[in-house]
Amino acid sequence: MPTPLRVIYAGTPEFAVSALNALVHSSHQVVAVYTQPDRPAGRGRKLTLSPVKEFGLARGLKLMQPDSLKQSEVQSALAEFKPDVMVVAAYGLILPKAVLEIPRCGCLNIHASLLPRWRGAAPIQRALLAGDRVTGVSLMVMNAGLDTGPVIATRSVAVRPNQTAGEIHDALAPLGAALLLEYLEDWCAGKVSAIPQDSTQACYAPKLDKGEAAIQWQHPAEFIQRQIVAFNPWPVAHTQYQGQALRIWAAEALDHVTPAEAPGCVRKTSPNGIEVVTGKGVLVIKQLQLAGGKTMSAAAFLNAHAVLGQRLGVSS
Repeated sequence: MPTPLRVIYAGTPEFAVSALNALVHSSHQVVAVYTQPDRPAGRGRKLTLSPVKEFGLARGLKLMQPDSLKQSEVQSALAEFKPDVMVVAAYGLILPKAVLEIPRCGCLNIHASLLPRWRGAAPIQRALLAGDRVTGVSLMVMNAGLDTGPVIATRSVAVRPNQTAGEIHDALAPLGAALLLEYLEDWCAGKVSAIPQDSTQACYAPKLDKGEAAIQWQHPAEFIQRQIVAFNPWPVAHTQYQGQALRIWAAEALDHVTPAEAPGCVRKTSPNGIEVVTGKGVLVIKQLQLAGGKTMSAAAFLNAHAVLGQRLGVSS
C-alpha cells in the first residue's frame, strides 16, 4: 500500500472544488488549501468567500489566503507543510519559481483545455467562441510560464451543438478530478512521464471582458450564436431593446440567405423564436431576459412586447 501523499491544494472558483473533493475522499492527506482572499461581489459589494474556501470551511481544512505567493514569509509558511506535491486548479495567483520548487514531486495543474490549445484564464469560453468541436482537460507539470509546462495526460470531450460554457464547465470539472487521481500516485512514484508541449500549436485564452458580450449584429449569425453559448452563464451576451439591456440566453443560427433588412432588425416572430437579421444569416432568439426581469422563452416575451420591425442594438 503506497504511503499517502501530503498534498497542498490551490484553487478558487467552483471548477476547483471537484478535484479538492476527490482528494479529500482519497487516501491522500490535504495538509493545506490555498485560495484567493475574500473579494467584494454583488450589488452590495459584500465580501464573498470563494467556492473552494466554503468547501474547505465545511470540512475543517487548513485554509491559507495570501494576496501573493511572492513574499519570502509566505513561501516559508508553505514549505512548513512539507508537501509531497501541490495541486493547482484555477487558483488565479502566479506561483513563483521558489514555490514551484518546494514540493518533492513539483506542482501539478488541472487545466480546462487540451494543451497547448487555449493557455490562459478563459479556456472554456475561448474554445466555444472559436467553434471548437472538441475540448477537454489537461494534467500538466507547472513551470514558470503560463500553462507551458509538460503534459502528463489529457481527456477530451465532444462539444455538443449549443452546449454552453456552464455546461462544459460542469462536465470538465469532475473529469479533471478523475484525471488527477488516476495519475497522481504514479507521477510521484516516477512511473509516468510528462510530454513537452508543442508551442507552435499554442493559442492564448485571455480573461473575459464584459464588453465582449455586447452583440454586434453586423457579425454573422453563427458567430453571435457562439458568443451566446460562450458567455452563458457569464457575462451573458446582450443587446439593446428600446433603450434597455436585453440579455440573450439561447438562440439558433439559421443558415440561409441574408435578408435585405439592416442588421439587428426583427424580421419575423413566432412561438418558436424571434428572427433577427445579422451581417450574414438570421439568428433566432429562443430565450431572453429584459433588464430587471426574469429569463423567459421567446413566446412568453412576445406576449408582452411587440418587437416585430424593431431594430435591436440601437440606443434610444
